Amino acid sequence: MNEQYKWQKMKAADLGSVEKLLRANEAMYVSACGRFLSRGVLNDPIWLLQKKKEEAESLILSSRSTLMPVFCANDNITNPDFLCGFFNKKKIHSIQGLAAEVEALQETIKKTKRAVKDIFEYDLMSLDKKPDPNNAKNEPDNIVLKVPQLTDLEQIAQLHAAYEKEEVLPKGSVFSPAGSRINTANIIVSGRILTAQIDGRFVGKINVNAVSFTRYQVGGVYVHPNFRGRGIARKMAFEFISSLIEQGRGVTLFVKKNNTAACKLYKGLGFTVKGDYRITYY
Repeated sequence: MNEQYKWQKMKAADLGSVEKLLRANEAMYVSACGRFLSRGVLNDPIWLLQKKKEEAESLILSSRSTLMPVFCANDNITNPDFLCGFFNKKKIHSIQGLAAEVEALQETIKKTKRAVKDIFEYDLMSLDKKPDPNNAKNEPDNIVLKVPQLTDLEQIAQLHAAYEKEEVLPKGSVFSPAGSRINTANIIVSGRILTAQIDGRFVGKINVNAVSFTRYQVGGVYVHPNFRGRGIARKMAFEFISSLIEQGRGVTLFVKKNNTAACKLYKGLGFTVKGDYRITYY
């Protein structure tokens, strides 16, 4: 611990320094970069770890009900004890980021006596070139891939709700149909979504859930249980990710460590594991 470094709340004059730090470390912090770019200026606090009058070397980003550490393998991290009061005041519900950095914040947050509700562990995976087309061969030819419109909202919302219940919600959480529907509509409006249909029925979806400086983060990958094991996820992922790479951006995603089928799928498309990612829910 280096006492020369102190945590300070970001001011408007620090925005350039924060963006520089995030751009330099974007590949490992796509979620944080996306939250930074989509936030209102100074609406949610960001704390910088820096020497006086020097540029930030690490930061902690607060976005809605989430804390996101961006420590950048910094050896000068000092305990952010100030977060304890903020954690209770703002009712922070999750911490997410690289596993070791989330664990470090968890040690500080223990002082608040808030109980951990659930912990999700992921592989952080990355791809910067188009997937090998050989990995999309022999897929069923009765799948129709479609970019949905708002007129398809009812069916897509059902798929997205099932995805959230199965993959996103921590233990004991209450599902919000209205919130899920709004999320689905926003995803459709963005145009960064691809769906799979069989005989006119929507059976699968994949979408972008974060946009950073030069990368997309893919998520929301879901196939209806009655249609799994037919290569639908592979076909969707290949076509969708190829289209994103063609835009000149890299692609990042998270895969639950216990989801061996998904890990195999993405590695087959050329993704490599870059690190361990964690979301701790309170």
